[in-house]
Amino acid sequence: MADDEAGAGVPIDRSVLELLRDRLRTTRQVADAHLSDEAGHIELLITLSEAYYPGSETNATLTIRWYTNDDFSIHYREAGGNESWECRWDRHPNPHNDREHFHPPPDAATPGEDGSWPNDYREVVRLVLDDIENRIEERWRG
Repeated sequence: MADDEAGAGVPIDRSVLELLRDRLRTTRQVADAHLSDEAGHIELLITLSEAYYPGSETNATLTIRWYTNDDFSIHYREAGGNESWECRWDRHPNPHNDREHFHPPPDAATPGEDGSWPNDYREVVRLVLDDIENRIEERWRG
């Protein structure tokens, strides 16, 4: 899936992204959160705290696009050295999966796995952050 397919023709819900930015900036898990508007693609860019990634040079990011019709794309990525690990949670019409789906790690492959996400954006982000926390715990045990 190209990120542009999510919310195709539907405006970004900037107010949701601003609320998430302001809330996530107050957490220990987040080192930085800001809105980006590159080439007309507004998204929330989040850099996770390096303290969560044991013994590595990992740069972990979360990118959120939330649309006014409640479609979304949330992309988690770890990059360091020659390795990367990523996954993506999506809600949007597409030819490869149900409207709600997950692109699993390690490479966020398409097609993904059909899923079911909460309706409220706060609950979706909580679910994503819980999944990321589980990933971090795996790395600590690893």
